[in-house]
Order: sequence, then C-alpha cells, then structure tokens
Amino acid sequence: MQIGIVGLGRMGGNIAQRLMRHGHSCVVFDKNADAVAALSGKGATGSRGFDDLAAKLSTPRAVWLMLPAGAVTESAVRELHGVLQPGDIIIDGGNTFYKDDVRRARELKSADIHYVDVGTSGGIWGLERGYCLMIGGEPEIVTHLDPIFSALAPGLGNIERTAGRDGRDRRPERGYMHCGPCGSGHFVKMVHNGIEYGLMQAYAEGFAILSGATSAQRPEDERYDLDLADIAEVWRRGSVISSWLLDLTAIALAGDPQLEGFSGVVEDSGEGRWTVMAAIEEAVPATVLSAALYARFRSRDDHGLADRLLSAMRKGFGGHIEPKGR
Repeated sequence: MQIGIVGLGRMGGNIAQRLMRHGHSCVVFDKNADAVAALSGKGATGSRGFDDLAAKLSTPRAVWLMLPAGAVTESAVRELHGVLQPGDIIIDGGNTFYKDDVRRARELKSADIHYVDVGTSGGIWGLERGYCLMIGGEPEIVTHLDPIFSALAPGLGNIERTAGRDGRDRRPERGYMHCGPCGSGHFVKMVHNGIEYGLMQAYAEGFAILSGATSAQRPEDERYDLDLADIAEVWRRGSVISSWLLDLTAIALAGDPQLEGFSGVVEDSGEGRWTVMAAIEEAVPATVLSAALYARFRSRDDHGLADRLLSAMRKGFGGHIEPKGR
C-alpha cells in the first residue's frame, strides 16, 4: 500500500522505515531536507512540499502526520485540506488533543476528506518492537487502512493469549484497536499517557525511598546501603511490578547508578493535563494521576533522585531530552 508520511523525527522516520520493511511504499516530507534525503536513501520517495507529496500519491491518497501536537499539526492539516481531493485520508498519529480531532473531522467532512486519529505508543523503540495503535475514525476507512496498521503493530509476538477472548476482535491481540469514531483513538491514548505518568511516579518515589535508606534520620541498625541497579534487575525477574518501564529503569541505573547524567527537570507533554481535565469533566476521582502531574510541575524547581529517574525513563522510551537552562 502507498502512504505519505509527513514529519520524519524520532518516530515518523521509524514509522516510514517499518512500513517499507513490510513492503509498503512511502512518499515522505519534512521541512528538514536532510531527513527527507536520509529516508530516500532507504527506499522512500522524497517530496519537496505538500503539493509535491499529493502529486506523487495515487488516489485515494492517505497521508500520515507525525508532528508535534498543536499549531504545527493544525497548520499541516490546513495545508493538506487545500491539496487533497474528495475521498483522500488524513491520519494524525501524533499526540493531538482529542477535541481537536473531533473539530477537524467535522471541518474536513465538508470537503469529503476523511480524518483518522491514531494514538501511537512505542517511542523510539517502535521500529523494532512495533507500535501499539489506538485508532479513531469511520469503520470503512479504518478497514481500508488495515494493512498499514497491521504492519506497524507488534503482532502476537510471544505474549500468551488472554483466556476468554474467543470470538472477539483479533486486532487488539496484535497490538492495534479501532476504538470508535474520530477523537476516540487519541482519547484512549491520552488516558494511556496519564496512567504512564502515575506508573513512572510510583517507580520514581519507590526508588527514592530505597535510596534514602542510609539517612541519618533512621535508626543506625536500620540504615541500608542498597544497590538500586540490582534491585531494579531482580524486580524485572518474576516480580508483580515488572514492566517495560522497570526494564528502562534497570538500564538507566546500571549505566549511571546515581543518575548524575540527569538534572531531574521533568516536562509534561500535555496528555497528563488533558487526562486530569477529562477526569474533572466526568467527575471521576483521579488522585494518583493528578499527583503525578503535579510532581512534574514541582520537579522544575526541586530536583531529587525521583525526578532524575523520571527523566531517565522518559529518555529511555521516548528519547526525550531534558530542557536546557533549568
């Protein structure tokens, strides 16, 4: 299948490569000409802009945006609106606010251009591991794009099948799901990221308590000089709190036991805030997720081991670099 990819950063470039590995044809564009040239050297067809991209795609065109949420994506959708034709498809795979998806789908419908929102989880590891995809859009359009989603998803892998799923949709077992109408994919991904905040904060605070076990405030015979890297490693092996985030924690601590390479400034990229906003709208208590969000705000003024570990995990799964000058 042929698809356009706009935005060739950490994830967009890897998405294009994974699709090409599975036999799909990619026409790519990025404002960074070097990124376009690099993908062209790996088999993609480069383009010079949205007009050129559209001209090189066969109809019905499908264009996947992998851009920062907000103004950059909004501008790209507007430009594509001007060059695409009825029946074409815009796919937003970034971390867009789901209410923007609902509005865009409504606006594009007047031009008979289809809009699909895809919550994409997998970070910088997705090229090899695959991407967990949460998809919102019209059922027939999502079905048309299934070869793309199937190629990007991890597949069954070596994860044991869940008992009792006979007769259910097989796509979630392969790592992708049609969640519902436009906006629902990013809504599910938003809550996913809110949960991610809470999980990361729990690990960070737990390891901070372990690190503080040598404190002079503790009785002398209860002071423990604990090896955090080894604790992370042993917890990876059969513990009920094992996870990929714990794997990344173990990697970070093995390479830098005191996490001296991190300042502890932890940004929030929007989804945690939006999850708390949705909880408020629904009157659903979200004490853990709210506290995890506020902890990120506090980290910008006061940096402890917990904050450095949060920063290390963010770099581990998403390649997020700490902001300068904090």
